Amino acid sequence: MKKRLFGTILMGVVTLTAMGQVSKTLSPYSQFGLGVLADQSQSGNRGMNGLGIGLHDSMSVNMLNPASYAAVDSLTMVFDMGISGQLTNFEEGGKRLNRKTADFDYATAVFRVLPKVGVSFGIVPFSNIGYSYYSTEKVGTSTTTATTTYSGSGGFSQAYLGVGWEVLKGLSVGANISYLWGKYDKTVQISNSDSYVNTVTEQYSTNVNSYKLDFGLQYQQRLNKDNLLTLGAIVGLGHQLGADADLSITNTDPQTSVSQTSNDSVPDAFSLPLTLGFGATLCHKNSLTIGADYVLQKWGSLDYPSKSGATSASHPLGYQAVGGLLKDRHKVTLGAEWVPNAMSRRFLNRVHYRLGAYYATPYYKIKGQDGPKEMSLSAGFGFPIVNTWNNRSTLNISAQWVRSSASNFMTENTFRINIGLTFNERWFAKWKVD
Repeated sequence: MKKRLFGTILMGVVTLTAMGQVSKTLSPYSQFGLGVLADQSQSGNRGMNGLGIGLHDSMSVNMLNPASYAAVDSLTMVFDMGISGQLTNFEEGGKRLNRKTADFDYATAVFRVLPKVGVSFGIVPFSNIGYSYYSTEKVGTSTTTATTTYSGSGGFSQAYLGVGWEVLKGLSVGANISYLWGKYDKTVQISNSDSYVNTVTEQYSTNVNSYKLDFGLQYQQRLNKDNLLTLGAIVGLGHQLGADADLSITNTDPQTSVSQTSNDSVPDAFSLPLTLGFGATLCHKNSLTIGADYVLQKWGSLDYPSKSGATSASHPLGYQAVGGLLKDRHKVTLGAEWVPNAMSRRFLNRVHYRLGAYYATPYYKIKGQDGPKEMSLSAGFGFPIVNTWNNRSTLNISAQWVRSSASNFMTENTFRINIGLTFNERWFAKWKVD
C-alpha cells in the first residue's frame, strides 16, 4: 500500500511537470480570452464527447460532476490517466495548413473513505494557449511593407480534491476545490521593410495562482426493473482570480538598436465565470446508456483587459479592463454507451461502444464579431483488460472530430485520438487464506 501511495504521488509530480511544459494547441484562436477551453472529461466520457453531468458510475472517475464520487465501490481504488494526439487543418482564403501535436492530458483517481462517501483527486487542464503566425501588407501606395508577427504560449491547469456523499438513497451531493495556476506570454511585433522605421514590440503577460470551487448534485430514480434515470446538476462559482495583466511596448530604432520601453498594468484583470449545468442519463438493462448535458458559462458579464487607446495617468498605454469582449458560452452534449453483456465470458460482449456529439458557442469576440462556433462528433471503445490479477480495468480509445468556424475568419478541422487507461484495483479487499 505504501509503495502504491508513493507511486501515486510520483505520478502527480510527473504530470504537473509535463502539463507545465507542453503546448497543447497551435490554434490562433487561443490568443483570445484565457485560451482554448480544455476538455476536462476522462477517458470513458470522451468516447461520448464529454457527457458526464448525469453519469453515476462506480467503475470510473467522473470529475465533471463531483456527486458521482459517491458511486465508487468500497473495495477499489480507481486511477484514470489519458494522452491524446491530434492533427489540425487550418483553412483561410483558399490556403490550407496541417499541424499536429501530442500531449499528456490528465491524471485522476477516486476511492471510498467512508460508507457512501467517495473522494477524488487529480490534475486536469483548464485552457491552452499556443500559436505563431504573421501577416504582411503594403504601407500606403509605396513599396514598403509592414509585417506583424503574433506569437503566444502558456495555459492554465487545475489540481483538484473532491468529495461525493450519498446523503439519501438515490440522492448524492459533491464538491471540488481546485488550485488553479498558469501563465501566458503573448507578443505582437510590427517590423517594417524601411530601415528608418522603428520596430514596435508589444508583450502581454500574466501569472495566475488562485482557486476554483465547483458543486454537483445527482438523483437516481428507478423507473422500472429495466430502466434507471439519473438527473444531475453542477454549479461553478465565478470570482476574480487576483492576477494582474501586464503590457510593455518597446520601440527599437533599427539604425542604432536603441530601445525605449513603456509599461502598463491592469490590476485584478481576470475572472472565472459563473457556470451552470444540467444533465440526464437513462440506463436500460445495465446495457444501453443515453444522455444529454447542457452547460452555460456566464463570460458575458466579465471585463477583459484591452489596449483601448484611452490613455490616462494611471494607464499611459491605454491598457484597461473593458466590457463587451466576452460573451456567454452555451454547450449541448449528446452521448450514448452500449455494453452487450458485461457479465459475458465473450470478450466482444464486454466491450463498451460509445458515440457522442456536441455543439458550443464561442465565449469571446474578435473585432466585434463572434468567435468560432464548435461542432464535434466522437466514437470510442472501452476494452476490458483481463489478466491473472485484474479483470476490472479498461483501455479506452476514442476518435474525435472538432470543427471551429466563424464568418470571415479561419476554419479549423481537428481530428483527435484519445487513449486512456482506467486502473480499477481491489486495494481494500481483505484476503483470506485457507
